[in-house]
Amino acid sequence: MNPLLTLALSVSRFRFWIYTGGTYVVGYALGMGSWEAFLLPSYAVYLFYFFFPANVFIYGVNDLWDRETDLKNPKKGEREHLLEEREWRSLVVLLLGVSALSAALLVSQTMAERAVFCAFLFLSYFYSAPPLRFKEVPVLDFSSNMLYIMPGVFGYLLASGSFPPLLLIAAGYFHIAAMHLFSAIPDIGCDREAGITTTAVVLGERRSLALCLVFWSACAALVLFLAGLHPLALPVLLFPAVPLALLLVRTVNTAAAYWYLPYLNTGLGGLAFAAITITKGI
Repeated sequence: MNPLLTLALSVSRFRFWIYTGGTYVVGYALGMGSWEAFLLPSYAVYLFYFFFPANVFIYGVNDLWDRETDLKNPKKGEREHLLEEREWRSLVVLLLGVSALSAALLVSQTMAERAVFCAFLFLSYFYSAPPLRFKEVPVLDFSSNMLYIMPGVFGYLLASGSFPPLLLIAAGYFHIAAMHLFSAIPDIGCDREAGITTTAVVLGERRSLALCLVFWSACAALVLFLAGLHPLALPVLLFPAVPLALLLVRTVNTAAAYWYLPYLNTGLGGLAFAAITITKGI
């Protein structure tokens, strides 16, 4: 396999592709008028982009600017790719390639689509990169993860020509805020040692879990309201159940539970997609 492609696959964190690609698909499905919209070339182009190149960009920038702190992170080298010194130049080439592709896509977009797409790129880059480096600023660290909602907003806009309801965006915000905070809990020790002040570092494990419970409860309440208490929406209650269980049962390891969240997101995202497409006439 081509060395650049191998590096791109390693850096992009395959198990997290669903966070951008899946969000795009669900957003597009919510906005489309009928299932025929899935046959449009524009849908396929951005499906590819948000599943693969977008994740090369997000995590490539992250790995580029976190080289020193990643050496102290136990996840790196075991569960996630640890960038080696010899790979630095290749990663820069990959990031320039994705940037060029992103710039090319901007040409054919409407003004509204361009605004959302640029917001996605801005948040993806400055989450990790200086001088803003949102990941080291409490509250802004989880708020800047709106970058994962942007593909859904873009998909909805691409399919319908209008923005999604604000309550739907709010539900997405609460979800990504909880997801980010939850994922930062296992890193509290190494982040504190590296001098990185995240929301999780400031709050500590227990209070971080409590805030995750609040965020996911708010998300679940909004989803159930928007869905009219439809039975297919009830599994969203599994999200607040996770931090609640960890708060009540102290023997369960938060770090271990963290690795199962992509499966929960994929499962519930697939359920949402199925429910939406059924209502569109499939």
